[in-house]
Amino acid sequence: MEIHDISKLELAIYFGLSIIINSFGNALTVALNLGSPLWTATCVNVSQTIHWSLGNIMVIWGALLIIINTILIRKIDLKRIGKSIIFMVLFSYLVSWLSSILKHSLVMTMNLPMRILFDLFGICLVSLGVSMYQRVNWMLHPADDLMQIVRFKFFNGNSTKAMFAVYLPAIIIVAITFLISHQIVAINIGTIFGLLFQGPMIGICDRICFKRLKHHNLDH
Repeated sequence: MEIHDISKLELAIYFGLSIIINSFGNALTVALNLGSPLWTATCVNVSQTIHWSLGNIMVIWGALLIIINTILIRKIDLKRIGKSIIFMVLFSYLVSWLSSILKHSLVMTMNLPMRILFDLFGICLVSLGVSMYQRVNWMLHPADDLMQIVRFKFFNGNSTKAMFAVYLPAIIIVAITFLISHQIVAINIGTIFGLLFQGPMIGICDRICFKRLKHHNLDH
């Protein structure tokens, strides 16, 4: 793929912006409780069940994913682990902080159709954020890293099969939290929308959003 000249400062700006956009999109869906991306929804359900802060649960969940990724690639890549930790901590606490603010915002007072639209908009923001940081390709969230590992290690590059394999543990965890708490939160129309359309939306964002930003570090 063609790579346009772009400074490290610009890449850093794009990367920082991608984390903010992704975190805000996730936080918006958490606050609205009309369906979050599945990984985030899983953490919300665990948080509600054991009464720990969402940020801490997301960090612990990310740490477990880092361990799983290390086992799957059969080597301890300290650079890769360090990058995953940086991304995970920034993302987790941003989502937790922003969602607590958004729960008291005007969007929560809107009627149901408008809140659904804002929730779907949040999923779209997540897709844009993922598109941006995948193009910068400096570091990935452990969940995205797991998806890449499983996709190419076990499913010959088939992203659909990899997605269902990776999401299965999340679904099982949500089922367990339901058995304990007798409630499911953060899984709704937005979750289904994300499962069906987030992949294609990332591809669309690659083509039409921030066109100057191309895929970098493809050999890493």
